[in-house]
Amino acid sequence: MPKLGYKASAEQFSSKALLDLTILAETLGFDSAFVSDHFQPWRHDGGQAPNSLVWLGAAGAATSSITLGTSVLTPTFRYHPSIVAQAFATLGLLFPGRIILGIGTGESLNEVPATGMVWPEQKERTARFREAIALIRKLWTEDRVSFEGKFYRTERATIYERPEQPVPIYVAAAGPFMAKLAGRSDGFICTSGKNPDLYTETLLPNVAAGNPKPGFERMIEIKLSFDTDRDRALSDTGYWGMLALTPEEKMDTEDPLEFQRLADALPIERAASRWIVSADPDEVVERISFYTGLGFDHLVFHFPGPDQRRSMMLFAEHVMPRLR
Repeated sequence: MPKLGYKASAEQFSSKALLDLTILAETLGFDSAFVSDHFQPWRHDGGQAPNSLVWLGAAGAATSSITLGTSVLTPTFRYHPSIVAQAFATLGLLFPGRIILGIGTGESLNEVPATGMVWPEQKERTARFREAIALIRKLWTEDRVSFEGKFYRTERATIYERPEQPVPIYVAAAGPFMAKLAGRSDGFICTSGKNPDLYTETLLPNVAAGNPKPGFERMIEIKLSFDTDRDRALSDTGYWGMLALTPEEKMDTEDPLEFQRLADALPIERAASRWIVSADPDEVVERISFYTGLGFDHLVFHFPGPDQRRSMMLFAEHVMPRLR
């Protein structure tokens, strides 16, 4: 039986709203809540971008059993890996067995405005990412770490508060190299609604090539707009039109106003193209079965609409029982 999670979309909702929704998620029986980590949202008007580290502390204190994590945080630019290691060691101690560090190579939307840096090519981003993971793991297991990497250095660094069992690290991947790297970590993260061949021919085979250890999780964010009113379900996807933009359309764009302009120019049918849009719970389960059939065992549901409470309660009533 797969774990069922809630995606706390920090690009769309305020920190307090997401806190209340995560409390509701626990009450409704969701197993996890994963928060996005953005410095800037995808939309300027109505967008949000609370700090995920602060929010995770509040969410952990406000709940009792639900697993909490990032999907995903970038530990390489605006966050130094040493600070990520320290923050998640503290979270792991405060909320033992409930914290997951989900990480990826990042987006210029978040890193460039916060730092003024020149956004590097993918090769450098990947190299930084691998080095950051190595440093984080070292700081979680050793004292007085003097680290000499190509991108990061520490001098006799010790994290004095750290859990006996290190926080699991899940790696987000959209291509073969990162998928193989994910297979060597504690879990793999990707998102739904892309070409099926990406999952069957590229991502999952390369995850397997990483030789995952026992307990490894294959997590996927399921883009789901389910409502008893199908027109409403379709309309709700409009906020997230940027997910349907091609890499070429998004190239060199770091401004939420520009992303908003590009997304709003799309017809609703294209904006909805990444989403399962349905008023039929059996259809939803059938569409999801493609992913569970591939071995995904942790499904984190991203609901697009402004009324998250309605979406969550409809899901819990009509869809959740069919998945368990």
